[in-house]
Amino acid sequence: MENSTEVTQFILLGLTDTPELQIPLFIMCALIYFINVAGNLGIIILILWDSGLHTPMYFFLGNLSLVDFCYSSAVTPKVMTGLLIGDKFISYGACSAQAFFFGAFASVENLLLALMAYDRYAAVYKPLHYTTTMTTSMCARLTAGCYVGGFLNASIHVGETFSLSFCKPNVVHHFFCDVPAVMALSCSDRYVNELVLIYVASFNVFFALLVILISYLFIFITILKMHSATGYQKALSTCASHLTAVSIFYGTIIFMYIQPSSSHSMDTDKIASVFYTMIIPMLNPVIYSLRNKEVKSAFKKVTEKAKLCLV
Repeated sequence: MENSTEVTQFILLGLTDTPELQIPLFIMCALIYFINVAGNLGIIILILWDSGLHTPMYFFLGNLSLVDFCYSSAVTPKVMTGLLIGDKFISYGACSAQAFFFGAFASVENLLLALMAYDRYAAVYKPLHYTTTMTTSMCARLTAGCYVGGFLNASIHVGETFSLSFCKPNVVHHFFCDVPAVMALSCSDRYVNELVLIYVASFNVFFALLVILISYLFIFITILKMHSATGYQKALSTCASHLTAVSIFYGTIIFMYIQPSSSHSMDTDKIASVFYTMIIPMLNPVIYSLRNKEVKSAFKKVTEKAKLCLV
């Protein structure tokens, strides 16, 4: 009976309680989500359509776009519903599902960014061996490993959180069922669960960051040894987009999760989470398309073909 759950639903406080701000915030969220869906699905379709983009780099980019679309979709539609019609209730099962899918796809993105750094290392550091190292089967296995690791990580976090007892307090001080916010409502002793959350999240983030830092250390050593200005610029251009995405993603995730619960401010976390759940998935396709000649070239081909079809 100690592990029984009295709470059958949670109440999400949302982004704001001010009625005057709800419609403007709904419009803003709807616009961001539309750009997110159009951008990420557009990147996936472009990569599938253009055979020139059937390379390991764009295979990983297509998966990154899929993951961005999925983990943003786990959160944003519910936020928009709450802003538009004031529906702040979420069932216990729906809350655990939202926490799981958000955590799973965010963890997959964490591993994918590390994998993309390794791919850039393989392309720049050992270009002659790149085609034999990053084969189609190798890319598929590495990507599958990212998904397995991400979903396993989410299972640990959600299992640790929803195995706790929840009594009468059921107001989540957040706009979605984030694990730290839900865990704070438990009437059980959650000390061990919080330690597991911090240690597992820290290991995942710092393992991925270590892979990224080591990969870029070798990349920059190789770049400094280059005597060709063209090769130097090409190597930098292939890494610039990824470095931008990495900086934004890890800057936010470290601020959000790698700290004790006692130092958390829920209002500050809300602001950071808007950036993390909505803005970053929208920015990634913009970052990779604006700074990438191959993507822009493929997009021009699509638009020209569409114009011809319309004519």
